Amino acid sequence: MSTTTTATPPTPRVKLNSGHEMPLVGFGLWKVNNDTCADQVYNAIKVGYRLLDGAADYGNEVEAGQGLARAIDEGLVKREDMFITSKLWNSFHDRDRVLPICRKQLSDWGIDYFDLYHMHFPISLAYVDPSERYPPGFTYSAASHDVRPGTATIQETWQAMEPLVSAGLARSIGVSNFQGSLLLDLLRYATVRPAVLQTEHHPYLVQRDLVALAKSEGMAVTGYSSFGPQSFVEMGIRKAKETPLLLENETVKGIARRHGRSPAQVLLSWAVQRGVAVVPKSNDPGRLRENLDVGGFELEEGELEKISALDRGLRFNDPFDYLGKFPIFA
Repeated sequence: MSTTTTATPPTPRVKLNSGHEMPLVGFGLWKVNNDTCADQVYNAIKVGYRLLDGAADYGNEVEAGQGLARAIDEGLVKREDMFITSKLWNSFHDRDRVLPICRKQLSDWGIDYFDLYHMHFPISLAYVDPSERYPPGFTYSAASHDVRPGTATIQETWQAMEPLVSAGLARSIGVSNFQGSLLLDLLRYATVRPAVLQTEHHPYLVQRDLVALAKSEGMAVTGYSSFGPQSFVEMGIRKAKETPLLLENETVKGIARRHGRSPAQVLLSWAVQRGVAVVPKSNDPGRLRENLDVGGFELEEGELEKISALDRGLRFNDPFDYLGKFPIFA
């Protein structure tokens, strides 16, 4: 695998309904360790990534901002070259909590605005003061591990997010982990339409109808967990441990051999060619570059359909599986 610094082909982009452009390939910050995050972000930018996908819940926004600042200070990029995504966590859905936590997250990153700010889940949790514990995760108390629902509606939270755009704190706002009925309801009252839907998306969970709905309503789609069970095996998620890895699937491997590419590149290209953005991560510089290079080859229509035919409707990121609460995908 090459680790040279030769130029990677330009990353394809999509025009959002807010008028801004978003790269279709980004670097995801979920599960990136704090002690390596700054270096990983810096290295990702160095090889050509221009989208960083973060969140309050990932607990590494300070370190991600340090890596970004280093890249800017060294002249690798300017702030306006980058597309920075973050997400509002469930504990801050109350109307009066949205603006303060967004400002805190911007401060953690060391930037003045987010290019995209998502509602992370359609779930409201009881408020936890950031000075006491941050990020709070799903639990209200670290000692008792109890999960306390909040009272904010999705409408209340969205209408508190909309002023972030006019205030210049977020250029676009979006939603994550929403299903079709929630999208349709939100669109009835939104004065700022969601620019992007982020959702779990891989050949085991194709979600054709959801992707089609989002696009028909003018939303771009970002898929996370592009490699399916891979990231969830180490978390001990039973469904993931019992599911064959997509990177070892014979259909995927066969297509990869025909194109002289890796299975990971095929899975990413499968999404990008269908207009779905991806946000993989890797610690390896060579694989970082490899994941970014999905525009250098094209899968045939029949190959795209063969991969899509692997669909099992199998979701790995379901709060009900690890909390026993919030069956939002029921």
